[in-house]
Amino acid sequence: MALAATLTMQGCYWTRYRHMPVAALRGGAIAGHVVMFAGRVSFFFGGALFSAIFFRHAPQLDALPPPGQAIAKTLGVMTLLFALFCYALELERFGRAIEERAHKAS
Repeated sequence: MALAATLTMQGCYWTRYRHMPVAALRGGAIAGHVVMFAGRVSFFFGGALFSAIFFRHAPQLDALPPPGQAIAKTLGVMTLLFALFCYALELERFGRAIEERAHKAS
């Protein structure tokens, strides 16, 4: 499930990034700040959740898993964190677009 969610997030992000400009909705500086704040907070909580899961399962690592399994799981986690980073980055871009539109309107 996590891999499917990661691939979906990445597919949507890169499709939007390459083919669609960021469309700013009506709003103001406060709305832009709130959206950018949500982007940063989402990445912060994603990192905190990753840390909580890691430290919860770290005591169970009496022995290291086989190298192939360890590499696959590490790549999966890093890909998931990268997808979360892209989501946060997209929210920041959207917030900046809202702020720029509000700035041009004033």
